Amino acid sequence: MSTFNAIGIAGTGVTVYRKWLDAVADNLANVNTTTRTSENAFQARYVAARAAQDGNGAEIAGTHLGSAEGILAYEPDNPLADAEGYVRRPDIDMGNQMAQMMMAQRSYQANLAVVDRARETYTAAINLGK
Repeated sequence: MSTFNAIGIAGTGVTVYRKWLDAVADNLANVNTTTRTSENAFQARYVAARAAQDGNGAEIAGTHLGSAEGILAYEPDNPLADAEGYVRRPDIDMGNQMAQMMMAQRSYQANLAVVDRARETYTAAINLGK
């Protein structure tokens, strides 16, 4: 791998981790979304990554959705509650999502740091020729 590939490879990591952060943010934003028991619950989104097909970096392999069944919660005062007082909530573990967010954020930052270091190295190499 040459030094010039570093920005491209780290850039693929930035893209993958940004998508991961987007999915986690979406899941956290909808953790308290309620629906009628006759409807599907919000489905958590999970991002799958893999090594890039060309062998340089990473790419999104796809996204997967969580359970549409969700969790039944007793909330008789909720306007969406059924006759027994139940609503459907997404099956999202906030603690797990927060851990996922921290991992994705740190990895995103690490890839940006690689881009910065590579840019500094390129600049220094150009300045040697002056």
